[in-house]
Amino acid sequence: MTADLSITQLILDASLVVQIVMALLLLASLLSWTVIFLKWSVIKQARQEADRFERRFWSGADLGELYKRVSARRGKLKGMESIFEAGFREFLHLRKSAVDPLAMVQGVQRAMRVALNREVDNLEMHLSFLATVGSTSPYVGLFGTVWGIMNAFIGLGSVKQATIASVAPGIAEALIATAMGLFAAIPAVIAYNRYSNDVERLISRYDIFAEEFSTILQRQAHTDRQAGAAA
Repeated sequence: MTADLSITQLILDASLVVQIVMALLLLASLLSWTVIFLKWSVIKQARQEADRFERRFWSGADLGELYKRVSARRGKLKGMESIFEAGFREFLHLRKSAVDPLAMVQGVQRAMRVALNREVDNLEMHLSFLATVGSTSPYVGLFGTVWGIMNAFIGLGSVKQATIASVAPGIAEALIATAMGLFAAIPAVIAYNRYSNDVERLISRYDIFAEEFSTILQRQAHTDRQAGAAA
Protein backbone atom coordinates (compact mmCIF):
# COMPACT_ATOMS: atom_id res chain seq x y z
CA MET A 1 0.00 0.00 0.00
CA THR A 2 1.37 3.41 -0.95
CA ALA A 3 1.72 6.31 1.40
CA ASP A 4 -1.22 8.10 -0.25
CA LEU A 5 -3.45 5.09 0.44
CA SER A 6 -2.26 4.33 3.96
CA ILE A 7 -5.06 3.65 6.41
CA THR A 8 -4.16 6.66 8.55
CA GLN A 9 -4.14 8.99 5.57
CA LEU A 10 -7.41 7.61 4.25
CA ILE A 11 -9.06 8.24 7.61
CA LEU A 12 -7.69 11.77 7.77
CA ASP A 13 -8.81 12.51 4.21
CA ALA A 14 -12.25 10.94 4.63
CA SER A 15 -15.36 13.08 4.55
CA LEU A 16 -16.71 14.44 7.83
CA VAL A 17 -19.65 12.02 7.85
CA VAL A 18 -17.39 8.98 7.38
CA GLN A 19 -15.02 10.26 10.07
CA ILE A 20 -17.94 10.61 12.49
CA VAL A 21 -19.05 7.06 11.66
CA MET A 22 -15.53 5.75 12.28
CA ALA A 23 -15.28 7.65 15.57
CA LEU A 24 -18.62 6.25 16.76
CA LEU A 25 -17.58 2.72 15.84
CA LEU A 26 -14.24 3.13 17.61
CA LEU A 27 -16.01 4.41 20.72
CA ALA A 28 -18.51 1.54 20.58
CA SER A 29 -15.66 -0.95 20.26
CA LEU A 30 -13.77 0.49 23.24
CA LEU A 31 -16.91 0.53 25.40
CA SER A 32 -17.85 -3.01 24.40
CA TRP A 33 -14.38 -4.31 25.30
CA THR A 34 -14.69 -2.55 28.66
CA VAL A 35 -18.03 -4.27 29.25
CA ILE A 36 -16.60 -7.61 28.07
CA PHE A 37 -13.82 -7.56 30.66
CA LEU A 38 -16.17 -6.23 33.36
CA LYS A 39 -18.76 -8.96 32.79
CA TRP A 40 -16.05 -11.62 32.67
CA SER A 41 -14.91 -10.54 36.13
CA VAL A 42 -18.46 -10.31 37.52
CA ILE A 43 -19.56 -13.72 36.21
CA LYS A 44 -16.34 -15.41 37.32
CA GLN A 45 -16.72 -13.97 40.82
CA ALA A 46 -20.40 -14.97 40.99
CA ARG A 47 -19.56 -18.54 39.98
CA GLN A 48 -16.77 -18.80 42.56
CA GLU A 49 -18.97 -17.36 45.33
CA ALA A 50 -21.76 -19.80 44.45
CA ASP A 51 -19.32 -22.71 44.64
CA ARG A 52 -18.00 -21.61 48.03
CA PHE A 53 -21.43 -21.03 49.53
CA GLU A 54 -22.83 -24.33 48.28
CA ARG A 55 -19.92 -26.18 49.87
CA ARG A 56 -20.62 -24.48 53.20
CA PHE A 57 -24.39 -24.91 52.96
CA TRP A 58 -24.33 -28.61 52.12
CA SER A 59 -21.50 -29.40 54.54
CA GLY A 60 -24.06 -29.93 57.32
CA ALA A 61 -23.41 -26.63 59.06
CA ASP A 62 -26.11 -25.31 61.37
CA LEU A 63 -28.35 -22.96 59.39
CA GLY A 64 -28.70 -20.57 62.32
CA GLU A 65 -24.93 -20.19 62.67
CA LEU A 66 -24.54 -19.86 58.91
CA TYR A 67 -27.21 -17.15 58.88
CA LYS A 68 -25.42 -15.22 61.64
CA ARG A 69 -22.17 -15.25 59.69
CA VAL A 70 -23.84 -14.29 56.45
CA SER A 71 -26.11 -11.57 57.90
CA ALA A 72 -23.09 -9.95 59.55
CA ARG A 73 -22.08 -8.86 56.04
CA ARG A 74 -25.51 -7.56 55.05
CA GLY A 75 -25.16 -4.96 52.34
CA LYS A 76 -22.24 -6.80 50.77
CA LEU A 77 -24.03 -10.04 50.01
CA LYS A 78 -24.29 -11.35 46.47
CA GLY A 79 -25.61 -14.40 44.70
CA MET A 80 -26.70 -17.38 46.77
CA GLU A 81 -25.71 -15.72 50.02
CA SER A 82 -28.16 -12.92 49.34
CA ILE A 83 -30.94 -15.39 48.49
CA PHE A 84 -30.20 -17.48 51.58
CA GLU A 85 -30.09 -14.44 53.86
CA ALA A 86 -33.40 -13.08 52.54
CA GLY A 87 -35.15 -16.44 52.84
CA PHE A 88 -33.91 -17.33 56.31
CA ARG A 89 -34.56 -13.83 57.65
CA GLU A 90 -38.17 -14.07 56.49
CA PHE A 91 -38.41 -17.58 57.95
CA LEU A 92 -37.27 -16.38 61.39
CA HIS A 93 -39.67 -13.44 61.24
CA LEU A 94 -42.67 -15.59 60.32
CA ARG A 95 -41.77 -18.29 62.83
CA LYS A 96 -41.98 -15.72 65.62
CA SER A 97 -45.45 -14.82 64.38
CA ALA A 98 -46.53 -18.47 64.60
CA VAL A 99 -48.13 -18.45 61.16
CA ASP A 100 -49.27 -21.53 59.27
CA PRO A 101 -46.36 -23.56 57.79
CA LEU A 102 -47.75 -23.21 54.26
CA ALA A 103 -48.03 -19.43 54.61
CA MET A 104 -44.56 -19.38 56.11
CA VAL A 105 -43.06 -21.22 53.14
CA GLN A 106 -44.90 -18.98 50.70
CA GLY A 107 -43.52 -15.90 52.45
CA VAL A 108 -40.00 -17.34 52.36
CA GLN A 109 -40.33 -18.10 48.66
CA ARG A 110 -41.49 -14.55 47.92
CA ALA A 111 -38.56 -13.11 49.84
CA MET A 112 -36.09 -15.34 47.99
CA ARG A 113 -37.72 -14.51 44.67
CA VAL A 114 -37.20 -10.80 45.27
CA ALA A 115 -33.55 -11.40 46.15
CA LEU A 116 -33.12 -13.68 43.13
CA ASN A 117 -34.59 -11.08 40.77
CA ARG A 118 -32.17 -8.53 42.17
CA GLU A 119 -29.27 -10.87 41.46
CA VAL A 120 -30.57 -11.53 37.95
CA ASP A 121 -30.66 -7.79 37.27
CA ASN A 122 -27.05 -7.47 38.43
CA LEU A 123 -25.89 -10.38 36.27
CA GLU A 124 -27.70 -9.16 33.16
CA MET A 125 -26.53 -5.56 33.54
CA HIS A 126 -24.81 -4.21 30.39
CA LEU A 127 -25.54 -7.35 28.36
CA SER A 128 -28.08 -5.39 26.35
CA PHE A 129 -25.30 -2.95 25.41
CA LEU A 130 -23.26 -5.79 23.91
CA ALA A 131 -26.33 -6.96 22.00
CA THR A 132 -26.92 -3.44 20.69
CA VAL A 133 -23.31 -3.00 19.56
CA GLY A 134 -23.30 -6.42 17.93
CA SER A 135 -26.52 -5.82 16.01
CA THR A 136 -26.12 -2.17 14.98
CA SER A 137 -22.37 -1.72 14.33
CA PRO A 138 -22.41 -3.47 10.92
CA TYR A 139 -25.24 -1.20 9.78
CA VAL A 140 -23.46 1.91 11.04
CA GLY A 141 -20.36 0.78 9.17
CA LEU A 142 -22.50 0.10 6.10
CA PHE A 143 -23.83 3.64 6.27
CA GLY A 144 -20.25 4.96 6.21
CA THR A 145 -19.52 2.62 3.30
CA VAL A 146 -22.47 3.85 1.27
CA TRP A 147 -21.61 7.47 2.01
CA GLY A 148 -17.96 7.01 1.02
CA ILE A 149 -18.82 5.24 -2.24
CA MET A 150 -21.45 7.86 -3.01
CA ASN A 151 -18.86 10.64 -2.59
CA ALA A 152 -16.38 8.69 -4.75
CA PHE A 153 -18.84 8.50 -7.64
CA ILE A 154 -19.95 12.09 -7.20
CA GLY A 155 -16.28 13.06 -7.50
CA LEU A 156 -16.17 11.42 -10.93
CA GLY A 157 -18.41 14.17 -12.26
CA SER A 158 -15.66 16.75 -11.85
CA VAL A 159 -13.01 14.85 -13.81
CA LYS A 160 -12.76 14.47 -17.57
CA GLN A 161 -11.50 10.89 -17.51
CA ALA A 162 -12.50 8.33 -14.91
CA THR A 163 -9.66 6.17 -13.61
CA ILE A 164 -9.18 3.72 -10.77
CA ALA A 165 -6.90 6.24 -9.07
CA SER A 166 -9.70 8.80 -8.92
CA VAL A 167 -12.18 6.54 -7.12
CA ALA A 168 -9.81 4.31 -5.13
CA PRO A 169 -9.45 6.63 -2.09
CA GLY A 170 -13.22 7.02 -1.66
CA ILE A 171 -13.89 3.31 -1.99
CA ALA A 172 -10.98 2.48 0.32
CA GLU A 173 -12.25 4.79 3.08
CA ALA A 174 -15.71 3.27 2.64
CA LEU A 175 -14.31 -0.23 3.13
CA ILE A 176 -12.48 0.93 6.26
CA ALA A 177 -15.84 1.95 7.72
CA THR A 178 -17.19 -1.53 6.94
CA ALA A 179 -14.17 -3.18 8.56
CA MET A 180 -14.52 -1.05 11.70
CA GLY A 181 -18.19 -1.97 11.95
CA LEU A 182 -17.32 -5.66 11.85
CA PHE A 183 -14.44 -5.16 14.27
CA ALA A 184 -16.86 -3.63 16.78
CA ALA A 185 -19.67 -6.12 16.18
CA ILE A 186 -17.95 -9.53 16.14
CA PRO A 187 -16.43 -9.47 19.67
CA ALA A 188 -19.65 -8.00 21.09
CA VAL A 189 -21.78 -10.78 19.55
CA ILE A 190 -19.43 -13.53 20.72
CA ALA A 191 -19.26 -12.11 24.25
CA TYR A 192 -23.03 -11.59 24.42
CA ASN A 193 -23.75 -15.20 23.45
CA ARG A 194 -21.15 -16.56 25.87
CA TYR A 195 -22.17 -14.39 28.81
CA SER A 196 -25.88 -14.92 28.23
CA ASN A 197 -25.31 -18.66 28.50
CA ASP A 198 -23.19 -18.20 31.64
CA VAL A 199 -25.85 -15.99 33.23
CA GLU A 200 -28.62 -18.47 32.42
CA ARG A 201 -26.63 -21.26 34.06
CA LEU A 202 -26.08 -19.15 37.18
CA ILE A 203 -29.76 -18.23 37.34
CA SER A 204 -30.64 -21.92 37.05
CA ARG A 205 -28.33 -22.67 40.00
CA TYR A 206 -29.97 -19.90 42.02
CA ASP A 207 -33.44 -21.24 41.20
CA ILE A 208 -32.52 -24.78 42.19
CA PHE A 209 -30.96 -23.59 45.43
CA ALA A 210 -34.04 -21.50 46.29
CA GLU A 211 -36.32 -24.50 45.69
CA GLU A 212 -34.14 -26.83 47.75
CA PHE A 213 -33.80 -24.31 50.55
CA SER A 214 -37.55 -23.68 50.69
CA THR A 215 -38.09 -27.45 50.96
CA ILE A 216 -35.69 -27.60 53.91
CA LEU A 217 -37.46 -24.71 55.62
CA GLN A 218 -40.84 -26.30 54.94
CA ARG A 219 -39.75 -29.46 56.75
CA GLN A 220 -38.38 -27.33 59.58
CA ALA A 221 -41.69 -25.45 59.84
CA HIS A 222 -43.66 -28.69 60.10
CA THR A 223 -41.22 -30.01 62.69
CA ASP A 224 -41.62 -26.86 64.77
CA ARG A 225 -45.41 -27.10 64.53
CA GLN A 226 -45.45 -30.74 65.59
CA ALA A 227 -43.12 -29.97 68.50
CA GLY A 228 -45.38 -27.12 69.57
CA ALA A 229 -48.47 -29.32 69.36
CA ALA A 230 -46.78 -32.06 71.41
CA ALA A 231 -45.79 -29.56 74.07
